[in-house]
Amino acid sequence: MAEIRIEKLRHSYMANPQTDDDFALKRLSLTWQDGGAYALLGPSGCGKTTLLNLISGLLVPTEGTISFNGRDVSRASPEERNIAQVFQFPVIYDTMTVYDNLAFPLRNRGVAEAEIRTRVTEIAEMLELTKTLNNRASGLTADGKQKISLGRGLVRSDVNVIMFDEPLTVIDPHLKWQLRSKLKELHLRTRRTMIYVTHDQTEALTFADQVVVMNLGEVVQAATPVELFEKPQHTFVGHFIGSPGMNVLPCEVRGGKAHFGGEVLSVGNGEAATGKGRTEIGVRPEFVTIAGDGMEADVVRVSDAGRFRIVETKVKGHTVKLLVKEGDAVPEGRTRLAFDPSHTHIYEDGWMAGSRS
Repeated sequence: MAEIRIEKLRHSYMANPQTDDDFALKRLSLTWQDGGAYALLGPSGCGKTTLLNLISGLLVPTEGTISFNGRDVSRASPEERNIAQVFQFPVIYDTMTVYDNLAFPLRNRGVAEAEIRTRVTEIAEMLELTKTLNNRASGLTADGKQKISLGRGLVRSDVNVIMFDEPLTVIDPHLKWQLRSKLKELHLRTRRTMIYVTHDQTEALTFADQVVVMNLGEVVQAATPVELFEKPQHTFVGHFIGSPGMNVLPCEVRGGKAHFGGEVLSVGNGEAATGKGRTEIGVRPEFVTIAGDGMEADVVRVSDAGRFRIVETKVKGHTVKLLVKEGDAVPEGRTRLAFDPSHTHIYEDGWMAGSRS
């Protein structure tokens, strides 16, 4: 296992990059603790797979360093880094049995058969593969084959980090929850350093202790799932995480106060606001409530989401969404809304005011 430190890392697929736009991965620095569970989350093309491949050694960075436990491995091979990687599509040997597939990484390293049997038996039990150990892998379902891929990463006790590149993409939706839960359980039992790449916020937030949200080759925010939800440092995080995403409304900032549609709103970071650049307020639908003394709003649409209803309104010509719990009265026509001041923040050019100081 390893502490992973990334310092001033940049990468371009061009031979002679000149500007920031030439870099697929902009300059970033991160530290991941030994034994932690981490996720790289973002849309397609944001740079998360590039970062994973740099950590694994499949790519050499254009600039910056990557260290495992203080040792610079920026130009070391994947073998020298001692990592295990689980890919989007299962990588297994169909003609081998499940047992032999799990044993292969150990046999390849000359581990004694007695120790191999112990390790394979243990991992098979964790992944609920014990009954299929003597079966050929070709006869397994897609989720069974992906379990083998997971097991091949977990069976080695000497790896520095196990990396997962969208490992549940080919799994049926009703089985994803089971495998996601199993992966979290495996991390708690083994305490290996794990990095999980995904564009699915549910996968990232349920697996990781810390989620690194990426966009356009940059790390927008690295934080716990709770912090990402309650205090998104950028409007992109507010939009990308949460369903529905954060309400973002244009405002003016004067004297540390947010002015929206002629009204003054209480916010949690007014003192940090400078009023420069594009100024907006952000508040999640969970922190918008119906209040008799709030701002006037017109109800436009109500959508049933099971345990709650999503109420879409228009306030001062802008869309504001809120959540109403199942069983609570849903407003019709004209209503009034209030924003929770402690969860309403000013954003300047997309960034939460004061977050980059």
